[in-house]
Amino acid sequence: MYGSSRSHAAFIVALVCACLGPFAAHAQQPSAAAVAVAREVITIKGAHSMTDPLARGVIESVKNSFVPTNPNLTRELNDVALALHKELDGKSSEVLEQMAQAYAARFTEQELKDLLVFYKTPLGQKFIKEEPAALEDGLKRARQWADAFADTVMARMRSEMQKKGHQL
Repeated sequence: MYGSSRSHAAFIVALVCACLGPFAAHAQQPSAAAVAVAREVITIKGAHSMTDPLARGVIESVKNSFVPTNPNLTRELNDVALALHKELDGKSSEVLEQMAQAYAARFTEQELKDLLVFYKTPLGQKFIKEEPAALEDGLKRARQWADAFADTVMARMRSEMQKKGHQL
């Protein structure tokens, strides 16, 4: 279970970074009103489902980094992690705020208001509901494509190197 929660946390961190990366390039100082609307937009889109596991995942990841070199302290590390989960439970709201800042820096306040209106429509609600599955399916298809493409490249690499007298 640790491996899957760690990879889930890593995926979330990568996703958040990927989402925030393009926004940082277009950074501007957004108004407080724009940030507030951006917060509404990302909240209606379900950002909490991304940010809430992030803090928990970081705590578990750090705890688990100590276990291999301190196996005799596993119980105590679990106790500390449990206490940190309780103490730092609200930290995911900081990530939410950073995401709102990123959106507000990239979109105007009016654009954010328009997005909010859209997400409240039946189509917007369907988009929110279906987007995670569409992204997952798209990533699965991209991995399948990459695997097949790697096989093609490997075969070509071997063929070309064989022409040069090298067996790979």
